[in-house]
Amino acid sequence: MPPGLAADVAFRLFCLPSFSDWRPKEHDRLAQRARYYLRSARWQTIATPLGRLRCYVFTPDEGDPLGTVLMVHGWTGEASFMTALGEAVRRAGYRVVLFDLPAHGMSEGRSTNLIDCARAVIFVADVFGPFEAVLSHSFGGMITMVAAEGLAPMPHGMDALKYVLVASPNRLTDITTAFCKARGMTNEGRRAFEQRLERIGRRPIEFFSVGRLLGTTNRPALVIHDTHDDAVPFARCKEIVDGVPLATPKTFDGLGHRKILFASQVARTIISFLRH
Repeated sequence: MPPGLAADVAFRLFCLPSFSDWRPKEHDRLAQRARYYLRSARWQTIATPLGRLRCYVFTPDEGDPLGTVLMVHGWTGEASFMTALGEAVRRAGYRVVLFDLPAHGMSEGRSTNLIDCARAVIFVADVFGPFEAVLSHSFGGMITMVAAEGLAPMPHGMDALKYVLVASPNRLTDITTAFCKARGMTNEGRRAFEQRLERIGRRPIEFFSVGRLLGTTNRPALVIHDTHDDAVPFARCKEIVDGVPLATPKTFDGLGHRKILFASQVARTIISFLRH
């Protein structure tokens, strides 16, 4: 297949979360079960140029919130997968905002990309901010950092006092290389595919590094990763925190990429970081 045609096919597939190789086979069953925990939230839909985004707001049982924490799920995930951490943070006294990214969960759309997801974060922030912290999982970390940095094509930046990145990748090129290799694409095809992403992002693909973007925020960050993460290698944690003085790594062992969202010890670590 000619490199240009291979790149077109790869790009269309790359932007379809429901067809992603990273979506677990039991996704639908897990999503239906997890959505049960959204029942106590206040549901709100906001209209955006990207389509209607479904949002969920949890508030403390008593007293004024200590602040608002936004949670950003990963690629192919949805807000409901963040409810375990969200409930722990809510019980600690914070208002918690979750939402489904475009083409995810109960938000509108079938196709999306990194830039549109980052724009969605900003649209949600304009409604529910300011934020004490933004907590993200997996590819949600890169989405969050692009939104925080705020360069075009973002409408503006999104600020938070702190950031928590759980199981985050670092370089977009790591993701595109693995994606293209799994499809047997040539180097020429991979480069043509990456150029399509560069046109959307309006900058070289090397720009999209979570560590570099995090450094531009000048905000404290907690970078959590499991040594046995089978989706995003543990080495990415060190790459992110290296050269970012305000970033603190926290390592866990045996939780993997998804179970880390449901571990009580992870929740306690995050709450301690939020309070200090």
